[in-house]
Amino acid sequence: MPPGVPYIIGNEGAERFSFYGMRAILVVFMTQHLLTADGSASLMGEDEAKAWFHLFVSVVYFTPILGALISDGLLGKYRTIITLSVVYCLGHLALAVDHTRLGLAIGLGLIALGSGGIKPCVSAHVGDQFGASNQHLLARVFSWFYFSINLGAFVSILATPWLLARHGASVAFAVPGVLMFLATVVFWAGRRKFVHIPPGGMGFVREAISRRGLGALGRLVLIYVFVAMFWALFDQTASAWVLQAQKMDRAIFGFEVLPAQIQAANPLLVMLLIPLFSYVVYPAIDRIWRLTELRKMAVGMFITAAAFAIPTWLQFRIDAGEVPHIAWQLLAYVVLTSAEVMISITCLEFSYTQAPRAMKSFVMAFFMLSISIGNLFTSAVNFFIQNPDGSSKLAGADYYVFFTLLMLITALLFTVVTRYYRGETYIQEELPEALSGRD
Repeated sequence: MPPGVPYIIGNEGAERFSFYGMRAILVVFMTQHLLTADGSASLMGEDEAKAWFHLFVSVVYFTPILGALISDGLLGKYRTIITLSVVYCLGHLALAVDHTRLGLAIGLGLIALGSGGIKPCVSAHVGDQFGASNQHLLARVFSWFYFSINLGAFVSILATPWLLARHGASVAFAVPGVLMFLATVVFWAGRRKFVHIPPGGMGFVREAISRRGLGALGRLVLIYVFVAMFWALFDQTASAWVLQAQKMDRAIFGFEVLPAQIQAANPLLVMLLIPLFSYVVYPAIDRIWRLTELRKMAVGMFITAAAFAIPTWLQFRIDAGEVPHIAWQLLAYVVLTSAEVMISITCLEFSYTQAPRAMKSFVMAFFMLSISIGNLFTSAVNFFIQNPDGSSKLAGADYYVFFTLLMLITALLFTVVTRYYRGETYIQEELPEALSGRD
């Protein structure tokens, strides 16, 4: 195993703690804790909070384009990650000290730039540690990389809502900031262990506009258009599903779980389902039906539609005046997380292997852009459905029905389109030993 991998995985776990911890409490913060400059309440309504939340997530996954251009064209992955990590830390600081709408905007803006900017670089940096002799370990390491993401997310999603409820917004936002600082230090500590792929400069530009580069990017963008709809639904676990959980019976073994803490089910399930799918489910299916990357993603999209049908049914019950138990939403998390394992991890690895060597971060940025587009769509829907009197054009269960049907249509179309995909695999060449520890 390449010696730099533990530093990357450690960095990713701490960084994901910082991001998901902050993200987990955003909707609750905007609807219950937001203040004016003089200290009075300045709270958002549910549709407004959902709209701004998904707009923020959309920007987070749009800025990877900027990070990839800096990384692949100018600074290289290592220097880009270190520089933007400092910006990231400043964003957490702003959220911790200023709870007004201005402080929220500054903090989220810096986090969007820092977090989004490093995303394609970190995931591509993982792949850069491998060459032809050990590329067979790539799928396993991407699974461990994703495992570290979800370990950090699981701990933070449990901790930060509790910190917000017990100690207020300053502490709840400061702790993720400390973890982001730790993530930066861990990554810096591994600087002499990494394989450093030099920035491509004009070579990157020539590759990007070449027939091969444009062809690879065009084929992947077609896939990402469909994957975007998965993210339009998936990221609502941090908005619409949290607001739905507020109206449910949340008593589990005698303890009342906070609405935002229910999100912790997702990263916990990912950690359980990754080895289950890798070592049991996929081999079993592959013996009967050859399970290519695109087929995994297609099956995952149908599972996503099934997952969203569960909160749709729950909302019908809530609208009728019954109070369903939170265990039903946990069932929805099991189904949705199964879809995530089949779509997100698969698409992450698929994106890296289908990207020409000089365009690894750039292509990863377009994978992130699919998340941005999905959240931008959800944000636009939530802005559009707000009526002047405060009511919604998609009230109650109608909101969930809309997204469930849209996902089902997307899955059907994706199944047809991917039959015609023809790609090519690119793995980094082995580097001379002298390059492996260069800053």
